[in-house]
Amino acid sequence: MYPDPLAPSTPSSPASQRKKKLKTFQRYLEVVCWKRNEVRDLEPVLSAVADACKQINRIVQRAQTDDLYGAALGPDGLPLADNIQGEVQQKLDVVCNTIMLRSFCSGGSGCIAAVASEEEDLPRTCADVMSADGAFAVGDYVAVFDPIDGSKNIDSSLPVGTIFGIYRKGAAELDGATTDTFLQRGAGALVASGYCLYSATTVLVVTLGSGVDGFTLDPDRGVFLHTHEDIRVPKSGPIYSFNEANFRDFSLPVRRYLTGLKEGASGQASARYVGALVADVHNVLINGGIYGYPATRTAPNGKLRLLYECCPMAMIMEEAGGAASTGTGRILDVMPTEIHQRAPTFLGSIENVFELDQTHQYYDDELAEAAAGD
Repeated sequence: MYPDPLAPSTPSSPASQRKKKLKTFQRYLEVVCWKRNEVRDLEPVLSAVADACKQINRIVQRAQTDDLYGAALGPDGLPLADNIQGEVQQKLDVVCNTIMLRSFCSGGSGCIAAVASEEEDLPRTCADVMSADGAFAVGDYVAVFDPIDGSKNIDSSLPVGTIFGIYRKGAAELDGATTDTFLQRGAGALVASGYCLYSATTVLVVTLGSGVDGFTLDPDRGVFLHTHEDIRVPKSGPIYSFNEANFRDFSLPVRRYLTGLKEGASGQASARYVGALVADVHNVLINGGIYGYPATRTAPNGKLRLLYECCPMAMIMEEAGGAASTGTGRILDVMPTEIHQRAPTFLGSIENVFELDQTHQYYDDELAEAAAGD
């Protein structure tokens, strides 16, 4: 007998729904840091970052109702000056930047000596961030982050994210927030990386150099739960995530690679591009494929920032069994010369990235031979 469609429905309450028995992010940190003494000091830092992601998640969800859309205004009612990237600072950028600064410095228990943000021209010591004495600037690590990646997506209710990385402090003494302390190759110096994706679900993805794990925010309990254990990116995948509006400005190797994908040279391909690094890379990480932000004629070094976007994402992708390349070399081997340095970026399945690198090699050799012939 069919139920009466006019009868009042009695949906089960959230409390009565069965929950998976999943480990919390806090418990995961306790176990990993107990097993690996070399990362033990990072436990309070990463716990504080997770709390910051929860705060940012709430802010993103309330942006429309709490008037957090649009450009940030100064005391005079005029838009703030553009940030170091030449981009108009959004209200969310300013608020979330403050949250991340304080999470690293106050939650680090003296572990983090200084921080560098996408929103600020120069690095800052944690003593400066906390308006305290030099005791906050004696930690063994420095942190880098982009508080809101893809902040313009907020206006359209599209995914955005937060990216962060933690480096061992460089050989240079930290007298103030000198840039030399941050200018290191990711390989060897980058000890932890992660991102938080604010989308249909809120997902925190973290690596401490021994694999990649993902945690989904439980909206009922307000805690991150271990939903993605030991994430492994497929060896190859169908997704390619490039902003093809710039196709004509890409280098010849990149154009040839994308043309081959669309012609089915490597099997069926599927174009996906959200316009937020975190969202696009997360899609590739889970489903396989390649994300690319190549150099263009107007941006010969690409758009993405090496220290706090490229390297953290490269570490995550490599730890998940994938690859991360500039097209001519490994991202984590690039030696930065400035805090906001940019680099061409290709991230994804190892076979996809290898094929793109081979395309670069082939056409670079061909051009070199042609030049030699002239």
